[in-house]
Amino acid sequence: MLIRQERPGDHGQVYELIKAAFAGAEHADGNEQDLVNALRKGGAFIPELSLVAEEDGGIVGHILFTRAAAGGETVLVLAPLSVRPDCQRRGIGTALMKEGHRIARELGYGYSTVLGSTEYYPRVGYVPAEELGIAAPEGIPAENLMAIRLREDAPPVSGVLVYAAEFGMN
Repeated sequence: MLIRQERPGDHGQVYELIKAAFAGAEHADGNEQDLVNALRKGGAFIPELSLVAEEDGGIVGHILFTRAAAGGETVLVLAPLSVRPDCQRRGIGTALMKEGHRIARELGYGYSTVLGSTEYYPRVGYVPAEELGIAAPEGIPAENLMAIRLREDAPPVSGVLVYAAEFGMN
């Protein structure tokens, strides 16, 4: 498996992958693939943190981290993480997260947040975001907002998470 930065030529394959990955997801709203298209065009997009997992020349996974803010500090939002349904439970999502975290650290980002499964994300070090000083926006279940400190030298954060406008959550 190769994990690499997404290229413009991947967009169609990534769109279909995300659509398939979220088709049966419990908390999906069905527009995750359109959200990714919108985020790519927005100011929160970080090309180095839009990654794909490739096997045998095909894309089997995708992850996107975008800029957000909490208490005046820039933090990241991991959303979405997608793995082709027939390739799930093989460590592809974990590998994408770990590589994304490594690149984010190199780029100087101190924290990543995710709104998701309290069973899945803690496996790679995510904890309730409140433990790191990041509060959930109104209407977001605090127990599902998690964060990870990416750098030891990251300044403390204290504030409500403010998503990129494309998420429609502020």
